[in-house]
Amino acid sequence: MKHKFLLTTLICDITFSMVQSQSTNRKVVTDLHQTATTKFIKVDGVSYAYRAFGKKSGIPVVLLQHFTGTMDNWDPAITNGLAKYFPVVLFDNKGIGASHGQTPSTIEAMAKDAISFIKALDFKKVNLLGFSMGGFISQQIVFDEPTLIDKLMLVGTGPKGGEGITEIIKPLTASASMSPDEQKLYLFYEPTSASRVLGKKSLERINKRIVNRDPDASLPAIQAQLQSILQWAESDSAALDQLKKIHHSVLVINGSIDIVVPTINSYALFQHLPNAKLSLYPDSGHGSLFQYPELFLTEAISFLQAGITNRQNISKQ
Repeated sequence: MKHKFLLTTLICDITFSMVQSQSTNRKVVTDLHQTATTKFIKVDGVSYAYRAFGKKSGIPVVLLQHFTGTMDNWDPAITNGLAKYFPVVLFDNKGIGASHGQTPSTIEAMAKDAISFIKALDFKKVNLLGFSMGGFISQQIVFDEPTLIDKLMLVGTGPKGGEGITEIIKPLTASASMSPDEQKLYLFYEPTSASRVLGKKSLERINKRIVNRDPDASLPAIQAQLQSILQWAESDSAALDQLKKIHHSVLVINGSIDIVVPTINSYALFQHLPNAKLSLYPDSGHGSLFQYPELFLTEAISFLQAGITNRQNISKQ
């Protein structure tokens, strides 16, 4: 275990130099996140809420959200940045936000619903950005429908049966009496002044949309999601070997100290996914992509564009 954390620390040091050299010239695209219309599509009798914006051609990037999160819990710096280069699709899975139906209590069922949603939009191939619980769902989607996925980005997440994921109850309990913003700062960011300042800036961006904002996740939906997370967290001796069967290109990202899905799980994904790249961000936690949106976009856009000139556009136009 000790050697793994030494390697993790080394990766953090390397990544820190990347943070220091970030370009200050990148311009965030027009704020499509705030103005995107919420649309609905019915699949197997269930109405799913979604927003699609950005480029009109290319392989879409479908975003799968964290525990309790809706479309409006994505940081616009991330979604707008991706939309400058790719079609972007945000959606509420079954029973979450503005989507109807009963929230499933297993990751497998959530993945099945997400696949049905993606196919209903007539996409033949998509890229996935799975954050936290969305990363669990993304992995299951690749297991179930590998030909539907081109590339995979896994942020703040871990493999089935991952180390310490069962302990999620502890930080959730510790933050239960906090205000929503303070809870997010506690769970997603380091307790350092620098990390919290960047966290507050992200929350300002996230909270900016007021008109047609998604309703918060209901208590029954939250309970079902928590049950699904705890089931995913159960020990599974075959889980890591199953990862070796995923030959897609994968970008794995996390903060240096993630108290929700411990950072060591990102290293486990990197170890066992044959074509994975790992990047860890310094002085950051579960919400590393929101703390360093410019760094994340630099890596994500480069990752998604790699080889794109040789790839036929097979998404819906």
